[in-house]
Order: sequence, then structure tokens, then C-alpha cells
Amino acid sequence: MDQIEEFVDERQKAWCIHCGGWIADLESSRDHVPSKSLLLRPYPPNLPLVQICKSCNAGFSLDEEYLIAFLGSVLVGSTEPDRQKHPEAARILQRNARLRARIESSKSDFRTHSSESRIAWKPEVARIDRVIIKNARGHVCYEIGEPMLDEPKWVHFAPLETMTLKQRTDFETLHIGSGWPEVGSRMMTRVLTGQDMADGWIIVQDGVYRYVVVQTGGLLARSVLFEYLATEVYWD
Repeated sequence: MDQIEEFVDERQKAWCIHCGGWIADLESSRDHVPSKSLLLRPYPPNLPLVQICKSCNAGFSLDEEYLIAFLGSVLVGSTEPDRQKHPEAARILQRNARLRARIESSKSDFRTHSSESRIAWKPEVARIDRVIIKNARGHVCYEIGEPMLDEPKWVHFAPLETMTLKQRTDFETLHIGSGWPEVGSRMMTRVLTGQDMADGWIIVQDGVYRYVVVQTGGLLARSVLFEYLATEVYWD
């Protein structure tokens, strides 16, 4: 990714975007958005970074591990570590037998009307929501310079393949023609130059992670993980 300077109000960075704590009074660290564990090596250069408190940073670790292991299992249809395409999912499932068993228990087999055998996975929604909101807050802060301290109005996630054609089109193209971002923000620079963008999406790692932040009266953050899981977070 390209290094993009921003010229937004520095006072907006005074709070931890997750707990609202005053950064100057807290032990803090830089956090990658998205988390590097969601990406594949070699990592892209100049990954987005935001400053948050260390307590919040550590507090998301278990939920992130769950999402990586669950998504990895869904993508290959198995919790077997040696079948994983994502090395981090394989490592998590190998070392955490309890988590692996928990994900395995969420799997059920069913047959379609045409008698095809399929697997259904039941996600732990609250855990996935927490990771999605964490990354969405980071994307908004990094791209627009806004700390979204309130709870979002809604959070959604779903596999792209489960969407209707209209739902998929709306998800992919809603940002086109929306209002312009804050002057001086990274998102404004991207809109004007097209840096790291394809069809309006910011590409962190091709085929692995992309996102977009849109100002539509409120703030909307969308992401796609492994061209499979679509996420959406909205603040009004």
C-alpha cells in the first residue's frame, strides 16, 4: 500500500477509538487495521495504523483468533489444521484444541433438494461483530480522521455467495456517487488519486482484504475478507 499523508484535526486522535479513554493518560500502542493476522505473508507495506490503548488492543485477541479459525474452517470445509489455506488458521486450530472442538460442534450436515451433501456452520455472532466493529472503527479513524466512540446503529455480515444479485450489486456499488470525504483526509486523497483503489474499494491485499469508508449523512464502513465474508458497520 502507498504511504498517504493526512491533514485532519490532530485533536480527533486524543481518544482511544474503542473505549473512549484519553490516550495521553493511558499506555497505548499502534494497531494494524485490519489486524495482520487476517492477512497473508508477505504483508503489504504501509499497512494502516491507529493509536489505541494497550488494554483494548489485547482485549480483541481471542475474538480475532476465533474469527480467523472459524473463517478458515468454513473456507475449506474442515477444522483439520493441515487442510487450512490460511497459515494462521492452521496454527490456531493446531494449538487450541478447545477452540477447534467448539468450531467443530457448530458444523452440521444437510442435504439439498437435489440430494447434494452440504455443510452448514453456525457462527458466534457477537464475537465476529466485535472484530468487525474494531476494524471498522480503525478504518474510519485512519481514512476520515473520525473517532467513532458511540455504538454503531447496525452491524451486518454475510457470505457474498448468499446474497441475491441486487444485494451484491448494492453492496459493491453503494459508495459510487456518495458525498465527498473530509478535506485533508486520506479518503479524500484516495478519491482524487485512486491510490490503492479498485472500483472504489481500498485494496489492502488482493483477494484477501478490501474495504471502503463512505460518508452518507452518517459513516459507513464495509469490508470483504477472502472474497467470501462481506461486512458492514454504520453510524448515524
